[in-house]
Amino acid sequence: MTVEQLLALHPFPTEYAKDRRIERLWVFDLPCTPEQIWPHIADTSRMNRALGTAEMFFEERDGKRYGSAKPGGVRHEWLELPWNWVANQWLTCTRIYERGFMRVMYAIHRVDPTPDGCRVYLYFGGIPRGALGAAAMRLGFPSLEKAYRRVLPALAQQIVKHEPAQLLLPPPALEPVAEQRLRAAHADLLARGLDRACVDRLVDWIRNGDDLDLHRIQVRERARAWQLPEDELLRVALHATRAGILSLSWDTVCPHCRGVRDENGSLSALRAEAHCGPCSVQFATDRPETVEVTFRVHPSIREVPEQTYCSAEPAKKEHVRVQWTLPPGASQSIAPHLEPGRYNVARGSSLAGYLDVEDSGSELVKWVRELEGGVVKAAPGATIELVNDADEPLAFRIAEAKWSDHALRAGQLLSFQDFRDLFSEEYIGADVRLGVGEQTLLFTDVVGSTAFYASRGDPAAFIEIKKHFDEVFAIVTRHKGAVVKTIGDAVMATFTSPVDAVAASHEIHTAFHPERADTPIRLRISLNTGPCIAVRLNANADFFGGTVNIAAKLQALAEGYQIAMTEATYASPGVAALMEERGATVETLEYTSKALPAPVIVRRWSVFPA
Repeated sequence: MTVEQLLALHPFPTEYAKDRRIERLWVFDLPCTPEQIWPHIADTSRMNRALGTAEMFFEERDGKRYGSAKPGGVRHEWLELPWNWVANQWLTCTRIYERGFMRVMYAIHRVDPTPDGCRVYLYFGGIPRGALGAAAMRLGFPSLEKAYRRVLPALAQQIVKHEPAQLLLPPPALEPVAEQRLRAAHADLLARGLDRACVDRLVDWIRNGDDLDLHRIQVRERARAWQLPEDELLRVALHATRAGILSLSWDTVCPHCRGVRDENGSLSALRAEAHCGPCSVQFATDRPETVEVTFRVHPSIREVPEQTYCSAEPAKKEHVRVQWTLPPGASQSIAPHLEPGRYNVARGSSLAGYLDVEDSGSELVKWVRELEGGVVKAAPGATIELVNDADEPLAFRIAEAKWSDHALRAGQLLSFQDFRDLFSEEYIGADVRLGVGEQTLLFTDVVGSTAFYASRGDPAAFIEIKKHFDEVFAIVTRHKGAVVKTIGDAVMATFTSPVDAVAASHEIHTAFHPERADTPIRLRISLNTGPCIAVRLNANADFFGGTVNIAAKLQALAEGYQIAMTEATYASPGVAALMEERGATVETLEYTSKALPAPVIVRRWSVFPA
């Protein structure tokens, strides 16, 4: 097809159709079917990353989606209009720019079947913002075309060979300590008697998986992709969370667009209701489908940021087979080739009715307002005519009524005995946030503070305490930690890596060394590593739980220049090696309490023994 023929099928936005624009159309004949290439064409975020485009950032404001990016170092800002698409056939995207080289960009991705595979049409039409914008677009299009010609044919060849790796990026090299932690966790999981195939596959994926896949790990989907038993892989993932290489997330999912609206680190953080800005709906979270449980890679192993290179609506809404916004009074015929089953048909934000696709259904369905609330039967290859008989634009959506069975639901996890045994501290509550994962808590305390206050007086003592806070805070930050709060003259800080916490403790004592004469401050430090919950106290995020309590109680076993740490901290990969490297003198003690079922093994490091 020519540009004119393609735009006859997918017209340029009417309000801008008469403006002068710069257009490019690239055509690719590929050896794979439309159904094979579509998931990759539709996942424009992953595709754009492979093409080398700039990362994009999106936010919802007043029910609309706004994007921004810095291609070539120049900031662009735009309004992202809802996309239109028919799955396995085509998609269109319109952006109205508020800042950048363009005023409007309109894109068409169309896939047509051919005797030998498929033909892909990629159209980009932009209305430049002045002469400079036009020049920038003319310079940019050849680079984009070259990138597509590098990526698409290679991807198609890999699809034919069932190895579509063209859109994947090589994983970053893990830090030595992170690699050591991962190896130690791998050995620990095997020692617990867990399924070796599941342990090996999960640990390898944590190490080598693509960032875009690791941001939300769905255990049931991975079990099917790897052909492993679901229960065994879930069991391994839960133990891996306790081992500190994964963390749990309770994700709130909109029942309309099925997009993730809230990612909660704990069960107790889930609220009774949630809001979806793009759909402009408030929905209850008491429905089983509105909460999905996923896993994340623990940041002490690997930082996996959420990255977006495009809005990629079709890929993020796989259940939506058709989405098309029609102006008032308009109608449109489509042939979406739907698989047998039930589909929801929505007009705007409200459910209009159901479409049952079955062999005995009609070959032609005209969807008008009168059908709302009913069930219409259509043949798998039926033509469906969408009619907007309203006075405003309406987005029509035809979506699979059945929810994905890849998701791990809250009810499934609460009924899983390993979860109850391993996470007995989890509970459902409106005011408490759980599940910050494994943390190493550091407490400092001023030695001889009572005598210090008496000799200096409160005003002068406060000045010294404040100055020491500044130094401690800086050291904590340098070692990738965060100060949670101060308690009188004490500091409570948290670290995702035990090695960082021990190194910070050593530097704190070194900073207030015995020969230092400009301050009388001398400290004791205690450390503990384990799972925590986070709560909101005094408008701040505080940490709570047995791990925090023991970390604080160990202060009783430390004096000046000493670090008292639990065996959990000392046994963490890299800690003993760090202490040996720094010539640590270590004693083994026990902390006992009537509140604890057994003594706590404690290692005490005297940084300045004399």
